[in-house]
Amino acid sequence: MVTQTSTPRGTVLTLVILAAGGALALAGLFGAGLSLEVRAGVMGGLFLVMLGAVMLQVRQMARQRAEIHRLDMVRDAYDAAVASHLVTRPDGTIAYANGVAAKLLDLREGARIDGIAGKLEDEGSSESFARLNAAAIHCRTYKGEFAVFDGAFLRTYEARVRPLANHGRAVHWRIEDVTERREVEAAMRDEQAKLTDFMDWAPVGFYSVDEDGRFHFANSTLARWLGLDSTELTRGGFRLHDFLAEPPADAPPFAIDAADPFADQVETAMRSRTGRVLQVSVSQEVTQGEDGSVWTRSVVRDHTHMRQIREALRVSEARFKHFFDAAPIGLALVDRDGRLNEWNPAFETMFTGIAEIEAGMPVARLVDQDNKRDFLARLRDSINKRDTDAPFEFRTPGEDHRAAAVFARHLDAADGGAPGVILQFIDQTDQKNLEQRFVQSQKMQAIGQLAGGIAHDFNNLLTAMIGFCDLLLQRHRAGDPSFTDIMQIKQNANRAANLVRQLLAFSRQQTLQPRLLNVTDTLAELSHLLQRLIGENMELEMVHGRDLGRVMVDAGQLEQVIVNLAVNARDAMPDGGKLSIDTGSLSSKAPLRLGNDDMPAGDYVYIRIGDTGTGIAEDNLSRIFDPFFSTKEIGKGTGLGLSTVYGIVRQTGGYVQVSSTVGKGTEFTIYLPVAQEAAQPAEALPEPAKAAARDLTGVGNILLVEDEDPVRLFSARALRNKGYEVIEARSGMEALEKLAEQPDKIDLLITDVVMPEIDGPTLIVKARESMPDLKVICISGYTEDRFRPSDIEGAPVHFLAKPFSLQQLASKVKDVVLQA
Repeated sequence: MVTQTSTPRGTVLTLVILAAGGALALAGLFGAGLSLEVRAGVMGGLFLVMLGAVMLQVRQMARQRAEIHRLDMVRDAYDAAVASHLVTRPDGTIAYANGVAAKLLDLREGARIDGIAGKLEDEGSSESFARLNAAAIHCRTYKGEFAVFDGAFLRTYEARVRPLANHGRAVHWRIEDVTERREVEAAMRDEQAKLTDFMDWAPVGFYSVDEDGRFHFANSTLARWLGLDSTELTRGGFRLHDFLAEPPADAPPFAIDAADPFADQVETAMRSRTGRVLQVSVSQEVTQGEDGSVWTRSVVRDHTHMRQIREALRVSEARFKHFFDAAPIGLALVDRDGRLNEWNPAFETMFTGIAEIEAGMPVARLVDQDNKRDFLARLRDSINKRDTDAPFEFRTPGEDHRAAAVFARHLDAADGGAPGVILQFIDQTDQKNLEQRFVQSQKMQAIGQLAGGIAHDFNNLLTAMIGFCDLLLQRHRAGDPSFTDIMQIKQNANRAANLVRQLLAFSRQQTLQPRLLNVTDTLAELSHLLQRLIGENMELEMVHGRDLGRVMVDAGQLEQVIVNLAVNARDAMPDGGKLSIDTGSLSSKAPLRLGNDDMPAGDYVYIRIGDTGTGIAEDNLSRIFDPFFSTKEIGKGTGLGLSTVYGIVRQTGGYVQVSSTVGKGTEFTIYLPVAQEAAQPAEALPEPAKAAARDLTGVGNILLVEDEDPVRLFSARALRNKGYEVIEARSGMEALEKLAEQPDKIDLLITDVVMPEIDGPTLIVKARESMPDLKVICISGYTEDRFRPSDIEGAPVHFLAKPFSLQQLASKVKDVVLQA
């Protein structure tokens, strides 16, 4: 027997030899006794049969070897695959598992596929694997995922189950590790979600419309601006022009600008469904297809808030500029070198005529030389952030030397510029002048109070002097050697009384008797007197205004004002000249500054008195109304003329204005307020009783209250001489005691106004509590302003000004006693 080789040719030869040997053996077995030919034929037939059987076996063996070879290639291919491949039998055992399955999932041939269930990570993975296993058992195709924790990482696998045809109920499992793929997909989904969220909620709007203007896309930002959500905007049938505040009439539905439908940048206004208007800019790309279709890719930026900010900034800047320009104080911005950068009109006006204001000029040029060093020091302190709250006061250069104060504040650098200083200049010239006027006013008031007090005391003395002179003259008639001496004393006392009246006029404490007057009539009556006063070598010119209102003044005091001014004018024209007096009306709707006084708005009558004399020097103009100030030679003036004028006019409610030029003359203007015709004039005090040839004797009991002994003694003697019973009292307290002792015996009360403890008005009120009809005469050297009879209720209270003569006292008393 030939040994089989491993080569196909050797195998066939061996089979042929075996077939021949077998044929010979069969022929020998079954051909005994047969002929040689028959045996040869039989043996040949058998050989052929055996040879055919051998060849069939050879072909089967070749096919089996080829199948095994193919299976080996498949096995090698699966073993080289990246994914796990398994074949399971119907009972779930693994008939085949490649190397990857064994390595990653520890699945080997002979094991059960459900052994992997213990490695699953979560419930979801268990459910997914259970469905895969069920599909394998029932020979169904299925795909699922499950997660397995391999001890270090959680890995995700995708498994596919597919039955194997022609292999009974065998099932092929393909298990692939998709961990990295799922991570990438998750990252891509996350990035896509972020991108979608960014696009949807970006601070700008996105949209796309077609040729009909219908929205195909809109992000949530734009939809929110328009009062909708993105779904409503794209599916609600809205069109682009539905949201334009002013849709262009001739523009295509997709266009915003009719003039240029394909413009890539458009400014417009959009209106939301709630009516809110947005100012937007649209950047877009309009694409046109070959078929004529159009769609846009548009980006919308809402500039409403920015425009509001810009508008608010513009308004703020305009308001600041208005405040800066309209500020009543001078404002200037200077750099760290002290040079001007910016300034407002008030600053320029303040220093007009002092320096040429221009950018870059040193601000210290506006400061007087005496103050410049200190000013520069203050400026340096502010530049170095050492600001102080106190202002720096200085004088400007030039002749007028205007007074000013400056506040300096450090200004931080802005827009990359250098730091500087903001200066606030306040013109204090008027304030300083006002302070001087206030000091002058206080001085004048103090002098007036002093003059009033002196006048009061003088009036008491003069009353006694004149009264006792009258008593002496009753015993020393004309022709008596003492008559002349007594008259000299009385005349000098009267001159002293005139001087006291001037002091009272200056201090505005003289007794006035105002009544409605026509200024024209008063001046006409004075014209002859004025002509005599100024002399023949001077010309008097009077010009009367028409339709002048009447004024409420004391005629005598007004005449004194005119006469005093005329006399001053005469003295200012020693070589002759012209005195002009004219009148007129002035109606002012705003207060006017007249010298040191502010005249309120209203209707006035003015009297202007001018001369062509020597004039008044500017240095003296501010002092001309001071008492006892005079530019005349010593002995030629008291210095009370103009102060008297000022006092009378101001007490009347008027104002005085003076202007003068040296060598050309002086002009005084008196403004008197027009009286309301319908108003009743103030109660006029009766004029002092003039000497009259009538009987001044009388009867009655008089209570005389006077704290000045000489005045009381004279008055008591004078009244007793006229037949009256006089009860004297030195004070108000003593007077009340005497009234309590004999209340029914008093017919008339004569009392001084100013007394210690109880003054005259208080005494009158207390006395009339028990004697309501008591007649009263008040005597005083003060003005009626200190005592107004109309303020006391009950019967009228009469007034007699000091100094008075015996005849004036007796006449006043008789008039009051005889009144019903």
